[in-house]
Amino acid sequence: MTKIQFTKAHGAGNDFLLSWSDRLPESDQRALARAICERHTGLGADGWLLIEKAPPGGDYHAAIRLYNSDGSMPEISGNGTRCAAAVLVAESLASDAVRILTGAGLKELRLISRSGMHFEFEMEMGRPAAQPGEVHSPLPLAEGIRQVTLVDAGNPQCAVFVDDFEFDWVRLGAEIESHPRFPARTNVSFVRVLDRHALDVRFFERGAGPTLSSGTGSTGAAWAAWLRGLVESPVEIHTPGGVLKARWDESFYLTGPAVIIGSGEFYWEGGNRSGSGA
Repeated sequence: MTKIQFTKAHGAGNDFLLSWSDRLPESDQRALARAICERHTGLGADGWLLIEKAPPGGDYHAAIRLYNSDGSMPEISGNGTRCAAAVLVAESLASDAVRILTGAGLKELRLISRSGMHFEFEMEMGRPAAQPGEVHSPLPLAEGIRQVTLVDAGNPQCAVFVDDFEFDWVRLGAEIESHPRFPARTNVSFVRVLDRHALDVRFFERGAGPTLSSGTGSTGAAWAAWLRGLVESPVEIHTPGGVLKARWDESFYLTGPAVIIGSGEFYWEGGNRSGSGA
């Protein structure tokens, strides 16, 4: 049996387990990610984040590597990166400005407020990208959806604009995630426009399924809505897990919470595992 130390945190309900990479054993990390994130026989999380301290003289505080709950490796999670920043600040490894190297490049975060283990950060997400033909991209589906908006927010995003959520959007999200149009799969957001400065969004994340919120999904949803001429900066993104705030000029900035909720050890035995936390 191997003991895996972890901290658990969430960003607007999008939850992660975080471990220091230099304290991990040599093992199949994809299998370990699936086990530790499992909701019933593991600790339960949308993803597992490995944090590596920057080398001396580095221009960033830490690098992170993310596994989804299915063991796949996405480029970045906006909420997960804020959770990693919270851990760095909590352990006095960073202060008001945090620089984290992700699979989608170096990201800068600004600490806005802290109360105990509740943090709020503004994170520079970069400038999302979309090709002109992808703003109104054809994707005929059985539910009558005929077009979507495709955005690169550091990872692939497919925004579906809807009038309400009175349909099986989880099933449709799974269908779109694995649609032949997306050989590497895609993240899916279902977007309802509330007004020029507010969106209501549901998320089906690649490799994790339905989540209470998504940082990159919120970025993709807001940018897709702007490309369609439906909103203008700033925008509040209402999610089942809380509200994220977006603004943009030359770059895109997303503000949201990161809450550290506990820590402990996960007992890894390959096939047999159990967890203990505090």
